Amino acid sequence: MVQFPGSNCDRDTVHVLRTELKLDAELIWHNELQNSSYDAIVLPGGFSFGDHLRAGIIAAHSPAMKVVARMADEGKPVLGICNGFQILIEAGLLPGALLRNRTLKFFCKWMNLRVMSEKTAFSCSLKKGATIRMPIAHNEGRYYAEEETLNQLDAEHRVVMTYIDENPTGTSREIAAIANEDGNVVGMMPHPERSSETTLGGTDGLKVFESMMGWASC
Repeated sequence: MVQFPGSNCDRDTVHVLRTELKLDAELIWHNELQNSSYDAIVLPGGFSFGDHLRAGIIAAHSPAMKVVARMADEGKPVLGICNGFQILIEAGLLPGALLRNRTLKFFCKWMNLRVMSEKTAFSCSLKKGATIRMPIAHNEGRYYAEEETLNQLDAEHRVVMTYIDENPTGTSREIAAIANEDGNVVGMMPHPERSSETTLGGTDGLKVFESMMGWASC
């Protein structure tokens, strides 16, 4: 778990990995990430570097992202949640852009999502077409890409999740999560760590992390 100045939900995610899945999860400050020896990596939500200039752009130029890119190239699971998704896009590990919500307001709400692909490191424990429920909480979560890119994402089954019932941010084609070509890098605006325990209102998010555990055998 990479921690940047302004990250939040990082400790929440580590809690889920350690408590619910019994994994040896480590919270590491971005300047201290030196090698790619970890089995998987998560970039958490929040407001890295205060979202100065624009969301995720400063963190994308942290030396840590060179290690993240190396892990991605090695085929290891890499997950970006909310601000982490923004960082992955700014670092060029995923296509498109994340713009201000169409309401120009911060939006926080539990959302119904449809699983569009079960062929990624963070969805292979889910069923394609299944409806799941997770919360979103962001100001810049409107996914945008050129039509050519959107068509390619659809054709290659790289759209991982979409919003159903409503599209509060105005995101292109209701996209809530996408993957890279190999399926090991996923960016998502919904927060799985906030929906991994019954006390929080649901456990659908736990499947995202269980997928990471089972990726090699999926």
